[in-house]
Amino acid sequence: MTSDPFRQILHPGQGWSRILGRHQALTLTDTTGKACVGLLAYAARQPLERYNMPDSLKAQYTAFLTAGRVLMSDMGRVLLAITEDTCGWHDTLTGHSTQAEVDARWGVTTYQHQRNDRYRGTRENFLIELAKYDLGRADLHANVNLFAKVVTNAEGTFAFVPGNSRAGASVTLRAEMEVLVVISNTPHPLDASPTYPCGPVTLEIHDVPPPGPEDSCRIKRDENRRAYQMTEGSQP
Repeated sequence: MTSDPFRQILHPGQGWSRILGRHQALTLTDTTGKACVGLLAYAARQPLERYNMPDSLKAQYTAFLTAGRVLMSDMGRVLLAITEDTCGWHDTLTGHSTQAEVDARWGVTTYQHQRNDRYRGTRENFLIELAKYDLGRADLHANVNLFAKVVTNAEGTFAFVPGNSRAGASVTLRAEMEVLVVISNTPHPLDASPTYPCGPVTLEIHDVPPPGPEDSCRIKRDENRRAYQMTEGSQP
């Protein structure tokens, strides 16, 4: 079944969630070069299965995500595949911001005074969206920070890299099963910008063909092939 195209602007500080059907693709575009989009992913039919950061990274011999790499679940299956990416680096290691951190860094704002322009933290947006699916704090997991880059030095200290994204940079995530995607367009926890660093993001959803035998995400590594075999073998 072909779904109608979907397009929405995710404004600064806004959260969003949706269940993607198998072989639907979500494209996120950073319209100003200022976005950081925290992302959580769950198997929609059984959300106890969710994105597993350690397995995704060690299986693909990487510390960040970009085109050709996949987000694996804790059951060794593929939730999402990154089929296109003009940004080039998406942080996987440093978690997400909280409202307390945002208030301490950029000042306290309230809905009563700033309305939808108030400064919001990632965790609170995650929890609001998760509650819509009867999920909560216990269901938070290590998230991906789309459009953000973090590197480490020889001592293992994390350093946020400003300017990793640019206006018009985009990333496309293809769902390989029914996937609950939860996102928050809110600042990276290590961003030291003197002003609240956030810009609008365009979301687009469209149907795509299933991955073929030579799909770039499937053949990236032998571990990816096995993950696809487990994913496709378990589909109804």
